[in-house]
Amino acid sequence: MIVFDASTLILITKLELHEPLLESGLVQAAIPLEVQRECCGSKRTMDSLVIQKAVDESRIRVVEVTDQKLVAGLQNDFSLGRGEAEAIALTLQLGASLVGMDDKNGINACKLLGVLFTTAAGILILCRERKLIGFSDALARLDLLARYGRYKDSILADIRSQLEACP
Repeated sequence: MIVFDASTLILITKLELHEPLLESGLVQAAIPLEVQRECCGSKRTMDSLVIQKAVDESRIRVVEVTDQKLVAGLQNDFSLGRGEAEAIALTLQLGASLVGMDDKNGINACKLLGVLFTTAAGILILCRERKLIGFSDALARLDLLARYGRYKDSILADIRSQLEACP
């Protein structure tokens, strides 16, 4: 199972990677209540509607975090927003194998806590490696990642190299 924070879920939705990922059966997806609120609460953007539809269809499970002291501790110790803190706490609560996290402080928290994580870029590479998308589709989505994500040019070049190396 993978637990998403809002930024990663929104990014993979903008890249249209959510469908191949969720339909492949590779992973089950979950989000904490705060991430649902951040993604779908007051916005009426295309990505918020797509995410809400996936929730309504039970393709993304919404789960309440039970340990609010842990959430508060993560927020304080790592300067995290509530959504990022809940995503990490939910990953620990569910014993999920992975958290989708693009927030720098969230990634640092995962490293220090030993929580495995991936980013939107990692999901793009995974979808290409698993042949869920073709090479030209992967490059088009990399262009979208460059537009919507906060990735340095050197990181984007590395992602492109990894996409090119996929069989």
